[in-house]
This record gives sequence, structure tokens and C-alpha cells, in this order.
Amino acid sequence: MAGVIYGLCALTAFLCACFLLQAYKQSHYKLLLWGGLCFVGLTLNNILVIGDELIFSTIDLSIWRVATALVSMCVLLYGLIWDTE
Repeated sequence: MAGVIYGLCALTAFLCACFLLQAYKQSHYKLLLWGGLCFVGLTLNNILVIGDELIFSTIDLSIWRVATALVSMCVLLYGLIWDTE
């Protein structure tokens, strides 16, 4: 059951990234780009959760999960704070 939940979380983050990047491609509004890139990182983070919890039980991927989440949030914060139009 946990695998289904993790998979749905990864799918949701992936769809959000696709929609945001597609909207950026049409409108060229920079905040959509930063939000889309953030969700690309969060998709990778969710894939790492699946790998850490379900596939690689002997390898600890928690540091990579934290690092991808931190980089993703920093990308979004950069877009919110410093890249203003």
C-alpha cells in the first residue's frame, strides 16, 4: 500500500511540473519556470523515496532525499525573491 501512495505522490509532482513548464512555454512568465523546476526536483525526491523505502533497503538514500528537496526549495525561493519581473 505504501508503494501506491509513494507512486501517486511522484506522479502528482510530475504532472505539476509538466503543467507548470508547459504554461511557462506558452506565457514566458518566469515564476512558472521556477515553480516547474522546483516540482521536477520534488519528483526526483519522490522517486528517491520509492527507492529508499521499497527498492534499496540496504542503502540509505536519506541524505540524497534531503539534498534534492533542499535544492528544489532553493530554486523556488530564488525565483520568488531575486528573479522579479
